[in-house]
Amino acid sequence: MDKSTFEERKVVINGSMHGSLRHDSARKHVTGAADYIDDIPEPAGLLHGALGLSDRAHAEIAGIDLSAVKAYPGVVWVFTGADIPGVNDTSSNGMHDEPLLAETKVEFHGQPIFAVIAETRDAARRAARRAKIDYRDLPHWSDIDGALANGAPLVYEPMTLKRGEPETEMANAKHRIKAQMRIGGQEHFYLESHIAMAVPGEDYEVAVWSSTQHPSEIQHIVGHVLGIPSNAVTVNVRRMGGGFGGKETQGNQFAALAAVAAKKLGRAVKFRPDRDEDMSATGKRHDFLVDYEVGFDDEGRIHAVDATYAARCGFSSDLSGPVTDRALFHADSSYFYPHVHLVSKPLKTHTVSNTAFRGFGGPQGMVGGERMIEEIAYALGKDPLEVRRANFYGQPGSGRTLTPYHQEVTDNIINRIVDELDQSSDYQARRKAIIEFNRSSRFIRKGIALTPVKFGISFTMTAFNQAGALVHIYQDGSIHLNHGGTEMGQGLYTKVAQVLADSFQVDINRVKITATTTGKVPNTSATAASSGSDLNGMAAYDAARQIKERLVAFAAEKWGVGAEEVQFLPNRVRVGEVEIPFPDFIKQAYFARVQLSAAGFYKTPKIHWDRKAGRGTPFYYFSYGAACSEVSIDTLTGEYLIDRTDILHDVGRSLNPAIDIGQVEGAFVQGMGWLTTEELWWDAKGRLRTHAPSTYKIPLASDRPKIFNVRLAEWSENTEATIGRSKAVGEPPFMLSISVLEALSMAVASVADYRVCPRLDAPATPERVLMAVERLKGM
Repeated sequence: MDKSTFEERKVVINGSMHGSLRHDSARKHVTGAADYIDDIPEPAGLLHGALGLSDRAHAEIAGIDLSAVKAYPGVVWVFTGADIPGVNDTSSNGMHDEPLLAETKVEFHGQPIFAVIAETRDAARRAARRAKIDYRDLPHWSDIDGALANGAPLVYEPMTLKRGEPETEMANAKHRIKAQMRIGGQEHFYLESHIAMAVPGEDYEVAVWSSTQHPSEIQHIVGHVLGIPSNAVTVNVRRMGGGFGGKETQGNQFAALAAVAAKKLGRAVKFRPDRDEDMSATGKRHDFLVDYEVGFDDEGRIHAVDATYAARCGFSSDLSGPVTDRALFHADSSYFYPHVHLVSKPLKTHTVSNTAFRGFGGPQGMVGGERMIEEIAYALGKDPLEVRRANFYGQPGSGRTLTPYHQEVTDNIINRIVDELDQSSDYQARRKAIIEFNRSSRFIRKGIALTPVKFGISFTMTAFNQAGALVHIYQDGSIHLNHGGTEMGQGLYTKVAQVLADSFQVDINRVKITATTTGKVPNTSATAASSGSDLNGMAAYDAARQIKERLVAFAAEKWGVGAEEVQFLPNRVRVGEVEIPFPDFIKQAYFARVQLSAAGFYKTPKIHWDRKAGRGTPFYYFSYGAACSEVSIDTLTGEYLIDRTDILHDVGRSLNPAIDIGQVEGAFVQGMGWLTTEELWWDAKGRLRTHAPSTYKIPLASDRPKIFNVRLAEWSENTEATIGRSKAVGEPPFMLSISVLEALSMAVASVADYRVCPRLDAPATPERVLMAVERLKGM
């Protein structure tokens, strides 16, 4: 960091835990100065790896001839699953269903079969294409319909949530609708593809630099594959060029391959697949097929719900169990279901195993819930917002607070969020104007929708809700911070540094955040489930508390005052009537042999979950939000524009409003891409054809809403004892984008005078919008 940047960070941190401080790497990101793994100076003798991929979707391996691969100039070693010194498995859940390198059978097109290590990356990649592999083809299916038609097995035990008497009460509802919805998957499309570099050490030791959200899992998997203990593996992560869940488990294979080769050859090894290989060989967001039945009354109030959420999971379990679980957890969206029965169906397909993605199944569950609201509204001729309000969870004591998984919703603020956005966005007047516009417009139709978000915060695997932090104060008063969270651009490092600076009441420039490493903080959880700041912020706070208690005891004894007379003030410490600059105070504490280091720890309280029973309190609290989006569609082509979006989002008492607003904006646009332009497509041979920017369309800056108003609910404060009474921000705003899909649906519905629910599946590409328009024209 140059001196000017250092000086810019010298801001007095008095209450700064809630200040809009710039991301610590912002300048580096935009100038190209931020170091990623491929920017690290290459160790002497570095070798490069490439993958040999299957060109069959499902087949037995009848024979492999790698002689041409081995003979290619520059190739140092070629290895297969038989050469793995430990266990040939990289599964993250202990089910042992995900081989590092396929040995006897391949189960998706693009599955790694062998690895090539060469002097250059180009040589490794060119050599990998020279393999001759004989296959005996087996039946394959690459989508949910194929899985259902072929009686595909489940990759994980399904979950059932039930409350009330849905079997009998559905029949008692005055109105019933039964239908189906398809919800597409999504490619993570992080800017930095997967990458790993392994450097061999003495004895069993190996150091790994990996672009991963879960360093401790990389540590475990590398040890597992090499047959060595975790204490011989050190994993380092300074930053990622995006993750979005795609680097929670999917980095395992690249790190393990690099480590195997490094230890075998005694030289550093780097694996960096190109974009096509990354997209073909790594998992994506699960796509779902939702079969639902909803019973309701004349007012649009839901009486009973019965739904099955079937998911394309890929060839192995990966995280599909927890993902489909969370889909059920959020199938209620923001609504109370008096009688409910929900079932997950995680189906095996011959495609790459799908994995975590921002929202972790929650968005798919929520889209299904909003579709049922839409069905009711069109069936009764009501404004969907009216139906939403009629079904919102109530306040404690209302009898409308129990979720399908039997957790009480005690912190509900969705009514206030929606009411405020309704007013500030002028939703009612705009909706009337749009209906009037559509009556006279021949080709262009408009739509508007205001949709809510209620998202549960915590890992549903209770053990993952823990974090550690290591804090040192040096003699000059500078502070060293290390914690288990990883930085993927979301500003976690900045937020946790603010927590620490606020605790000691010092300038933010005194806090140095160092790369996440398993050598300093052990047994870390993935930076996922929107819990990075909650967990690591509290762990850092705990470490600061320990050090401050020692410092207060030291000051009280040295100056002969009561502990209550020792105060940490901006950049100084007041002891009785004396004020001492912070660095001088720390220097004196050092000479008095006060321990100036602490390991902090935090575990989320109050949560518990019984999956078999489908009951418990899996979430510590809920985050809320709402978005109002207006769109225009061309009924001749299906093309559309997002004219305006207004957002009001709840992050509790924000740790850093500037970063949080950026997260809300980014999540919305990413979600908008998922629901509109991003489409995954496999051909009849099981080949992913949307495997590059040329065939897969993410949103551009020009696709953002033309008018984009984003506000935080500044009055909100978490009712639970989170760090600074803040709330999570990573995943919840992703679901705000559902307002775009609902607005497109209204625009399409205008073709049939709003008499029919368009049942617009996601992604609502222009082709799908046009087909829906043509379908409704005949009604």
